[in-house]
Amino acid sequence: MQLLILGTGWMAGEHARQFSRVEGVELVGAVDVDRGRVDAFSQTYGIPNHFTSLEAALDWGRFDAVANVTPDAVHHPTTLALIAAGRPVLCEKPLAENHAKADEMATAAERAGIINMVNLTYRNVAPLQKARAMVLAGEIGSIKHVEASYLQSWLVSKFWGDWRTDPKWLWRLSRGHGSNGVLGDVGIHILDFASYGAGLGIDNVFCRLKAFDKAPGNRVGEYALDANDSFTMALEFSNGALGVVHASRWATGHLNELRLRLYGDKGGIEVVHNLNGSELRACLGDKVENAVWETLDAGTVPTNYQRFADAVRSGAQPQPSFRHAAELQKVLDLAQVAAEGRTELHTGGTGD
Repeated sequence: MQLLILGTGWMAGEHARQFSRVEGVELVGAVDVDRGRVDAFSQTYGIPNHFTSLEAALDWGRFDAVANVTPDAVHHPTTLALIAAGRPVLCEKPLAENHAKADEMATAAERAGIINMVNLTYRNVAPLQKARAMVLAGEIGSIKHVEASYLQSWLVSKFWGDWRTDPKWLWRLSRGHGSNGVLGDVGIHILDFASYGAGLGIDNVFCRLKAFDKAPGNRVGEYALDANDSFTMALEFSNGALGVVHASRWATGHLNELRLRLYGDKGGIEVVHNLNGSELRACLGDKVENAVWETLDAGTVPTNYQRFADAVRSGAQPQPSFRHAAELQKVLDLAQVAAEGRTELHTGGTGD
């Protein structure tokens, strides 16, 4: 498979490294509107062809599939152009800025019969995949309650750099610079972690968003610091189970951690993933009476990059698809509306 990388920012480097490890994948082209950046990126990763426009790359045309690692607002027009050209696409999250655009992208890919996939990176976590398999096998019975969190601490720690001086972080705090805060940045990840792990769709959502005071006048230079730093969601899942999902950049002591707890009428499962690794724990069978939890071996799973390459070769549509990401975007859009109106909203039902 000959791969074109569209966009050459920080995350594009991860795509280049990961795809370079997949047998049979050749990085043949890169695209970025910034000539200096695309030249440097291509030199770093040994990519022979580089372009400053997608149109030029399409005119060249000697690639089989595309990793779309452009900024969020650029996903929609570039992916539609790639679908029209018949190219399979692995798109970074979120699929689009809102559900209407995400739905248009999913519909276009489905009508064209194009392989499409969204890089929800935490599908690479083996304990999450094992937890889902256990749920679907009925090992914890009917799920009644779900807890999920995505905790970061870069507003109180300089582990990732100083947000007060680095535009890479400042734009994420400013609505005027295209950010929808922690909801837009990691909301889709933790919603997928929760609903995919539980094997359930989401029927209803209530949300609260909060941007805390961070600087004098809540401004640093050109950046108004008005994007949400924390959110809490109350969810009702498709089987009637209740869920609590939350995320924050103020979670002191947690550099980057996802946690999922699933409670059924026959047992419980917990998944934890952070920079130290991943863990799967379960309370099952006769252990339920005395609340004894055991750590389980989840094995390993292929990465999204491997699965996308396999799908392009086989022609079999992989998950998570554009449609799945569009359904999650619908929940995120409704969460924003629910927060503004202080009311619970019905999603119309989403897939798992």
